[in-house]
Amino acid sequence: MKTLRELYSETRLMCSCELECCPNCKGRMKVAYVSGPKLVQTMRGTIGITHLAKRCADPRCAGYSVKWKSAYWQQIAPRCCTYGYDVIAQVGWERQTGKETFATIQARLVKQMQISESQVRSLYHERYLPLLACHERQFGDKLREIALRTGLILTLDGLAPEGGEAQLWVVRELTSGLTLRSGWLAKQDETTFVNFLQPIADLKLPVAGILSDKQRGLVPAVGVVFPQVKYGFCQVHYLGNAAEPVAEADEAMKVALRQEVRTELGDLIRQEKVESCGVLTVTGLVPSPAPEVVPVDPLQTREQACETIRQDLQRRIRYLLTLKGRPPLRLAGIEMFERLQEVKDCLDRLTAQHPDPLLTQLQQGLQNALQTSQSDYAILHQAAHWLEEISALLDPQDKPVRSGAQVKQALSEYLDKIQVESQTDPKLQVFFHTIQKTTHSYAPGLFHCYDVPGLPRTNNDRESEFRNLNRRLLSTTGQKGLTKRLLQREGAWELIPRPDSMEEIEKALSHVDPDDFQKERQRVREHRRRFRLHTRSPKQSRNQLIHLEQRWAAIYSSDSS
Repeated sequence: MKTLRELYSETRLMCSCELECCPNCKGRMKVAYVSGPKLVQTMRGTIGITHLAKRCADPRCAGYSVKWKSAYWQQIAPRCCTYGYDVIAQVGWERQTGKETFATIQARLVKQMQISESQVRSLYHERYLPLLACHERQFGDKLREIALRTGLILTLDGLAPEGGEAQLWVVRELTSGLTLRSGWLAKQDETTFVNFLQPIADLKLPVAGILSDKQRGLVPAVGVVFPQVKYGFCQVHYLGNAAEPVAEADEAMKVALRQEVRTELGDLIRQEKVESCGVLTVTGLVPSPAPEVVPVDPLQTREQACETIRQDLQRRIRYLLTLKGRPPLRLAGIEMFERLQEVKDCLDRLTAQHPDPLLTQLQQGLQNALQTSQSDYAILHQAAHWLEEISALLDPQDKPVRSGAQVKQALSEYLDKIQVESQTDPKLQVFFHTIQKTTHSYAPGLFHCYDVPGLPRTNNDRESEFRNLNRRLLSTTGQKGLTKRLLQREGAWELIPRPDSMEEIEKALSHVDPDDFQKERQRVREHRRRFRLHTRSPKQSRNQLIHLEQRWAAIYSSDSS
């Protein structure tokens, strides 16, 4: 049984409708009813509020049946809620900006009011997030103004779905940052994307450009919904797809080179100066012994310096074997080969000055390992150079202003050049054909960004939003699994941008239309109903299934009667 809260108002407030004349007939207004006192907990204390609604005094008025409420009364707390907008704003601010857990937020608020952790959670999920979404819809006039002035710039992206679950997608207007659509798609085919984008087209607002990744179902859908709009493809994804065989070959070379180095030098590079067998530096209640201070001996000092150099070179080689790449432009295999070559050249110079058995062993081992990958490195280095040149050609920075046609012509000329260079090796031909094929595929949307003002070259901002949201949810939950579940259950609302300060949030939430807010809460509840049976608790699972069986039996029992 739920324990009832006993609240006592510290302040009493009478809120009367601010209208003096009827908005329809301009006649006199009269009191329609006086509500009983409503107790609201705010950050400043508990308030007992009495509300006086008004209506037109003339029964013949068309608006006679309309009861007008006080605007101030509606801005203190949502309907059917005993917590003020300032409390809701505080919960949302601490959760999203402070990345606090619900337990931490409750521990702070309970010093000022009666509130439990479950109530804090409810305020965030069922009040704050829906109110934030309603607030976003108040900028329709701003959206229309931008559309009429320059045209809308739309960016689209989706979060990679978990197995079997729907995919979260977001559409933003780039100039204003407004969220036009944010929600889940059960499929990623043309029909689904058409249905997702059509409500935006139904606004009848001019669209100057669209940017997204080149998803298979999305491309034809944009052509159907926005047939005359220039549709740009992300240049980063273009380079990534063009570099795919190069990245695979680079990874294979990296693995092979690492294996060769470990075969040649594995036992040697793993040697470390240790306190005892297998133990390095240790702290805590029982730390490692402090290094002994010994008298200075020139011969010993020189030997210690040499040993330090040996250890540093061994550690450097060991570190280089752990490199990871970030295609298309940062390839770990090429980087590993070049950095190991630098170490080998350094060893050549050191052993030439003063021969040392260990350094000679390192030098010979690296030389043998590098020789096995020399030919692969030369080919990959050439292909990587092509990708770097294409990336630089597409980048407008430090270049004169160019049209899309000019950039397209420059890229075409460069492809002709590297086609000739690729004839020297079959592997280079494979790399070139992939670059050529990918360029042909992306060409319809690769160059619009040079002609449409404000249309970006990449879609990285949308992907950054997903990454930042993942990090924020992970920092507040501490569990990757729970973070994924939250993205599925409320990610669309979590992606809605918030105002920059808590004061602005409170003001924004308190001006939300109550009817719009109730509809948004219904959307939240309807979406969360999809996850009612998503539980790992054996007891809860059994109870849910028993309840389903009871409902099923009730349906057929009513039919038989």
